[in-house]
Amino acid sequence: MADDARETRARGRAAGAGRAWAGGAGRAVASLGTMHPYEGRRWPVALQAAVAMATPAAVGVLVGHPSTGLLASSGAFTTLYAAHRSPAERARILPLIALVLTACAVAGVATGPSPLATAIGLVVVTAVAAAIVYGFSVGPPGPLFPLISYGLASHVSVLEDGVRHTPPGEVIGAYAAGTAFSCLVAASSLLLARNRAPVPRLRELLPGPRWDAVTTELFVRVLIVAVVGTAVSLLAVDPERAYWTVGAGLAVIGARPGRRHAAQRGLHRIVGTAAGAAVYVAVAGALTLPPLALALLLGGLQFGAQMLVVRHYALALVCITPMVLVMAGAARGEDPTMVVVMERVLDTVVGATLGAATGLVHRRRRST
Repeated sequence: MADDARETRARGRAAGAGRAWAGGAGRAVASLGTMHPYEGRRWPVALQAAVAMATPAAVGVLVGHPSTGLLASSGAFTTLYAAHRSPAERARILPLIALVLTACAVAGVATGPSPLATAIGLVVVTAVAAAIVYGFSVGPPGPLFPLISYGLASHVSVLEDGVRHTPPGEVIGAYAAGTAFSCLVAASSLLLARNRAPVPRLRELLPGPRWDAVTTELFVRVLIVAVVGTAVSLLAVDPERAYWTVGAGLAVIGARPGRRHAAQRGLHRIVGTAAGAAVYVAVAGALTLPPLALALLLGGLQFGAQMLVVRHYALALVCITPMVLVMAGAARGEDPTMVVVMERVLDTVVGATLGAATGLVHRRRRST
């Protein structure tokens, strides 16, 4: 009788788990058809990000160094942080973000010539960035863009015939200039008197380091993605693509815990990236834009992405994916081929699935 009772309870738990998984999958799919409301003005941050991205790329074209300009345009990621803060608070926080992104680029330059060193650095940089972002409550978009800065810098620092693709000074200088310019773009809001309100000390704006249950969960999930994603890319895929796989996982984790959030972000990441890759292939195959127009297109894609990301993540990725494909390819002086595009989609599927799976680290709340 006791054995029968245990079997009954076990079957009940299994059935309950199955219903929970099915319900979670259903909600994730349903979220693809849902536009979330957003209170407040998003366009100022979106416009700043667009200007910070398009301007360095355009300047690079005008002075005859388009690849360097595109590297500098990566500094636009600085403007995506502290988006919920006041202009005066952003002006105080963003220089620190710029320093972190530039430091990650320096690390990428240092490890770029060695695939093994790049892989080890990828894990270390991701862990350190996550500790800073979560420990000091920096907020969205989390440790993703420190990783992207490291990945892009290492990507253009590989050896070709024994020589670095891009000189170290050029990479570091471009990142430093791009992030500094982004800070100036964001600080331009202070030209309006109404935006020059008193600001708390930096220690109050970014309190910490603080480690609670949420911080620990997010940090552990990031470590899992960094270690497993890097190992999979190193052993079974392509070491040069590891930062894309890990980046997809970090984007799914973001700055919020929870299984539902992870499942929805993972699905949106995969669907949005696939759709964005299809758009890139269709447009790139039909149009050949002059370099200056390409710089303006990058700014437009960045603006669209930032307007959409707070309302529908998959739609935002339809803008983000072509933008990153163009930047990663042009920085190396090459156009992503169909094979490269499909590889990036595969990397995203692996990384996003891994990031979503780490949501299981989150413990369900028991009803009382």
